[in-house]
Amino acid sequence: MPKQIPCLWFDGRAEEAAQYYTSVFPNSSIDQVTRYGPDMPVPEGTAMTVSFTLDGQAYVGLNGGPQFPFTEAISFQVHCADQDEVDHYWSHLTDGGEEGQCGWLKDRFGVSWQVIPVELFALLSDPDAGRAQRATEAMLQMRRIVVAEMREAADGVPA
Repeated sequence: MPKQIPCLWFDGRAEEAAQYYTSVFPNSSIDQVTRYGPDMPVPEGTAMTVSFTLDGQAYVGLNGGPQFPFTEAISFQVHCADQDEVDHYWSHLTDGGEEGQCGWLKDRFGVSWQVIPVELFALLSDPDAGRAQRATEAMLQMRRIVVAEMREAADGVPA
């Protein structure tokens, strides 16, 4: 299958977004910027497209205008190895954005993310249906996922 590269449609903030994201994710870079020239629908010199890489995943930001705002219908999952990673990405991506439930958030540009500890999947699919149910109920009460609290709930430890 050919390589998949998400293209994110921004309203004039593609370059700012790429700069921000590359500061949050390790092993990231801005790879190429194309700019609008004279007699274009936006000011000359404004970024038209920004190609950037976030920890090995390629993206393109397009300054296309206000016609197509971001919605929660599309989100990017950030699978975190531990609570420190969850806390890092949660604090950076919610800075200027808004928290949602169950690890979901919208960043300052309106892009939706899911910041998820990998242990979440094991807890929610535990072969013991009671443990899985208790973990799910705990998750549904959270904004930022806290693995220790989910683990305690799964084990039946009162909060």
